[in-house]
Amino acid sequence: MSKKIKVHPADIAENLSKLDKEALYEQFNHYDFDLQLEIFSFLEKDVQYRLAKSLSESELKELLNNLKPDIRNQLFSDLPDDLIKYLINLLNEREKQLALKLIGYDENSIAHLMTPMYVQVRPYFTVEHVFKHIKLFGKKAETLNFIYVVDEKNVLIDDLKIGELLLADTDTEISELIDHNFVAIRAATPMEEAFEIFQKYDRSALPITTDNGVLVGIVTFDDVLDQIKDRDTEDIQRFGGMDELDVAYTKTPLLKLIQKRAGWLIILFLSEMLTASAMAYFDGEIEKAVVLALFVPLIISSGGNSGSQAASLIIRAMALGEIKLKDWWYVMKREISSGLILGGILGTIGFLRILLWQELGIYDYGIYWVYIALSVSLSLLFVVLWGTLSGSVIPFVLRRFGLDPATASAPFVATLVDVSGLIIYFTVAGLLLSGKLL
Repeated sequence: MSKKIKVHPADIAENLSKLDKEALYEQFNHYDFDLQLEIFSFLEKDVQYRLAKSLSESELKELLNNLKPDIRNQLFSDLPDDLIKYLINLLNEREKQLALKLIGYDENSIAHLMTPMYVQVRPYFTVEHVFKHIKLFGKKAETLNFIYVVDEKNVLIDDLKIGELLLADTDTEISELIDHNFVAIRAATPMEEAFEIFQKYDRSALPITTDNGVLVGIVTFDDVLDQIKDRDTEDIQRFGGMDELDVAYTKTPLLKLIQKRAGWLIILFLSEMLTASAMAYFDGEIEKAVVLALFVPLIISSGGNSGSQAASLIIRAMALGEIKLKDWWYVMKREISSGLILGGILGTIGFLRILLWQELGIYDYGIYWVYIALSVSLSLLFVVLWGTLSGSVIPFVLRRFGLDPATASAPFVATLVDVSGLIIYFTVAGLLLSGKLL
């Protein structure tokens, strides 16, 4: 006997996700089939896979044939080819054609998210005819906020808000309501570009067309929102200096978590060894003026911090579409100005710090304290400027070569600036203190 419950399917899915494989299957089967379909769409992908493995072939066949095409396509997206082939063969002919049509698009295109479940009408339909059409075919539609008007070749002519139909007379023809002014996305459009279109026009759903304007599906904002969340999560993890997690942090096994983090840590550790090499190269200067070593952490951390800040700003601006590759010189000019001002501020603070410590007797930097203060001050200016430029230019370089700018992670930029910052610091100190302490 089916269980009647007034809990939202998303809440049920959250509770089911906490169960083991056997309990998950048992509890899932307590619900009505229509509710099962809704619950399944809210489950995390790894839980969907776990549940699918528990179902019998007949149960899996019924579930797959009744799932919304976009949900089913997302389920198929990360499966091996042989398993996709097996699952597609469980579909009836109509659903099989829909699935094959969706899978045929590039996985990074917006078509990968589209669903063919929508209501389309012809220009000669009357409003009354449209409402009858909605009652016949609207039950499985992804959204009824918009009705799509197509010609005899299925070319999209316009879209109409349901509110416009509700306010029109029942005998009004659709051709009298349309103005041929609509927004559509080409099926091959990369998801990143499609996200920008959604943001620009603030739509809950947008039609997807071929290059010839033929309507092939729609994408709703909730599907786009899920992808934006996944993209931002991936970027944040990469920016933190690790590979992206395939599932939630709490569901990732410890060994998998270590594997995801170890690679970048090893690379950064090996890179950081160059810092020790740079210190060794200036060993003579440090022996003659040990006081220089006191400011090494101050110098390299300031450069790393400025680089990480710049990288964060540029990567986020790229993700939001605020800046493009062609804007690199505009960004460089701004970052040069920012780097000089920020470096000047920190350099001044560094100089005043040494001045105060010397005058108050907290620490004696010797008779050449002014030159030491100038070395630290000028080094901060150049290192912060260099860090700012490095952090802002690396995302552009990566984007230019077709790589994800988020891989310009904060640790990577900081490591690069650490090494070069030491070289800048000891070079400046060598010039100012030559013939004095050195």
